[in-house]
Amino acid sequence: MDPNNVSTVVYQVNRTLKEDLKKLPKYTVTRLDFTEEIYGDKKKKTFYVDDPSDIKDELVILSFGKDRVVINMAILQGDKVTISKKPLPLKFDTLYYDEDKVFKEFKYTPNLKRQISIIDPETTEEVKPTLYFDEDTKEVKGRCKLKANKPYFAFEIKERKD
Repeated sequence: MDPNNVSTVVYQVNRTLKEDLKKLPKYTVTRLDFTEEIYGDKKKKTFYVDDPSDIKDELVILSFGKDRVVINMAILQGDKVTISKKPLPLKFDTLYYDEDKVFKEFKYTPNLKRQISIIDPETTEEVKPTLYFDEDTKEVKGRCKLKANKPYFAFEIKERKD
């Protein structure tokens, strides 16, 4: 249940197959679809995992409120969700520029998944990247155009070094 002025989104963390690790990022993220019901001044969201694994799925839960983001990690096993108090490594930045800017080129996997997500914290919508085919590397890549004087939230899942 989201209280008034809070909007929660959930991402599934996908682990790349070992045979593809040399050319692809170790992790990619997929935003989960959801339905929403209104209960007074609260919103009940139900999130859907389209391709659950047989063992477990790692989830990133982002709750956007006024001027802040609360970050949680969770594990989905079957129909049970366990929310962790000790999250996986999660690197995030707030992006803000005085002029329009194209942010970071990043690779896509063959099934068009990517390792980074950029979110407009006011609407909680993802910034849709422009896709292109890099002739030099023979890879599909993306670029996000960010508007000037507007904050963005960006995150990617990385492997722990310790």
